[in-house]
Parts: sequence; C-alpha cells; structure tokens
Amino acid sequence: MKISIITAAWNSAATIEDTLRSILAQTYQDWECIVIDGASSDGTRNILRSYETRFNGRLHWISEPDQGIYDAMNKGIAMASGQVIGMLNADDFYSANNILDQVAKAFTADKYLDGVYGDIHFVHPDDLSKTVRYYSSKSFTRAKMKFGFMPAHPSFYVKKEVYDRFGKFDIQYKIAADFESLLRYIYIHRIKTQYLDMDFVTMRTGGASTASLANRVTIMREHLRAFRNHGIKNNALRLSLRYFSKLWESVPHLVR
Repeated sequence: MKISIITAAWNSAATIEDTLRSILAQTYQDWECIVIDGASSDGTRNILRSYETRFNGRLHWISEPDQGIYDAMNKGIAMASGQVIGMLNADDFYSANNILDQVAKAFTADKYLDGVYGDIHFVHPDDLSKTVRYYSSKSFTRAKMKFGFMPAHPSFYVKKEVYDRFGKFDIQYKIAADFESLLRYIYIHRIKTQYLDMDFVTMRTGGASTASLANRVTIMREHLRAFRNHGIKNNALRLSLRYFSKLWESVPHLVR
C-alpha cells in the first residue's frame, strides 16, 4: 500500500530539512512525498532540489503561487498516487521512525477502515526538546465534534477515496478548513476511523491556528459557519468549552 505524504511549504528553508529527513528515516518504504511550495523566495526550492537524489524518484514537488495552505493541500491530494494520504507540513516532523509502518499495518488489518489518527505534541521553536503541549486524540469521539473537538489533524491518514467521494478542503475557510473537512468525513458521512496510541508528529508552536487571539476568534467563527453550512445547530458557548481542555494539555509542561 502506497502512502502519499503531502507537505505544504512557503519560505520554509529553516525547517523543511527536518521534515524531509524524518520522511527518509521511516522504516516503511512504500511512500511518496509531495511538496507544494507557494513560490518561496528564501531558498526552500534549492533545498528541495538538493534532496531529489536522496528520495530516488519518490519526491515530487511544484513551486507556484497558491491561495494558502489548504489550497496547497488540495493540489497535493490531486497529485497523489497513493491509496492513503497524510499531511506533514514543512514546520513539522515525524516523532518516530515507525509512524508510516503503524499506519500501513492498521489499514492492512481492516479493509473497511477509512482513516486513522493519533497524538501529536508541540515544542518550542528554539528548543525542539522542550514540549509545551501534548495533544492526545485518545478520548475523541464523533459526538465531541459538536464541542469543537477533532482528532489531531497532522496525525490523520485517510484513504484517497474519501477525498474523492466527499471532497477535499474548502478553501473558503482560512484557518479551520481542517475542522470542516473532518466534520464532513467523520460526523456527517461517518467514515470508519481508528485511534492509534502513538505520538505521530512533532510540531513547532506558532502555527496559524495558535498564533493570536484574532486567529482564535476566526476559528470560532469558522467552526460556527461549518456547523451552520451543514445544518447542525450549535453555539459559541458550547464550542468555547474545549479551551479548558487545551489548557489542561499544557499544564504538565508549564509547571516543569
């Protein structure tokens, strides 16, 4: 089973080598890496060129203007030739060398499985050994999506046919298109998923969804719009409750 790994990049010269090295280090070998670069001007493209020989034909990349990260992901999905697709952005890297191996085993063991997900953790961008938050998807249930919860999207691997049947990312959502897509797949279409008890991805803090209070407000608005567009009644108070959970995820690391 081939797994397509899609990496969205833009001016990522400082971090993308960590991403590429973590892919090359995977013990599972039936994969391809698709990098969609948003016309970087900082040397990202030179790095991609330098890694082409190391990937032995399994690195495919384009560099052109896009309409943001979700547009880049959609381009990657369209290019993908694997039966299963996952996202690994250019600020992130795999937390272990056997991630793809465990993903492949899960899909092989259950032919009816549509998607898998697990945990991720966030680190300080200047000290990758310093964990600032651990995001576990273990307690996730379909019903919790009405409270704004979702499995950690960087750990989400899904069959390509799910994108083909139910659509890719809606780029009208600037920050929360990942939530809207998972709402569509898991809550509305009820695809079959499985939690894998492992830490998939190490993420540097400072991403679009966590960067500012203004972005948090945008996320809330986009979550409410996603529910409304799909005919699901919800309200801001219910969605706000998840922030207590996010604080709890950070507490063990804040007190160290």
